[in-house]
Amino acid sequence: MGANGMNDASKAAAERNLSGPGASGGLGQAIRAGCLLLVLLLVSVPGQAAAGTEWSDLTPEQQRLLAPFEKRWNELPEMRRERLLGALERWQRMTPEERRKVKARFEKWRKLTPEQRQRLRQRWKRFRALPPEQRQLLRERFRRFRELPPEARRQLRKRFREFRRLPPEERRRLRER
Repeated sequence: MGANGMNDASKAAAERNLSGPGASGGLGQAIRAGCLLLVLLLVSVPGQAAAGTEWSDLTPEQQRLLAPFEKRWNELPEMRRERLLGALERWQRMTPEERRKVKARFEKWRKLTPEQRQRLRQRWKRFRALPPEQRQLLRERFRRFRELPPEARRQLRKRFREFRRLPPEERRRLRER
């Protein structure tokens, strides 16, 4: 823990804080498709679709929800179709509250610049490369950070920004304390 009262994990968690207010309901088909794509990007795991799933093999409900992909579905690589079906399956299992949160995250994602999106993708990649124990530790510390009162979170973010402005040598010295 440095002189500023924050350890590296807390600093990283503070920098990653992306929680925000919920999105309103009544999203159109394009937004629904975007939400599905966001779920696909963020929690993508190959689905359990049978090999060679053609559009005509999908259920009417799957076709309705995946309608934006109808014209090009049969040309999509099988892995992509499996991932979309897996994301759709996860979406259908979500509670209304979980869906609201995904929609809110999607709205935030849409408002980010390409550079911000790229930075987040890089952070996610670094996070995924950590050993499971370190990922769990970061999740726990971030959960504790989110539970802090808003003023305490603001103060931690401010101290983190100040820390980031220090020369690398000074930051290293503070970390080693």
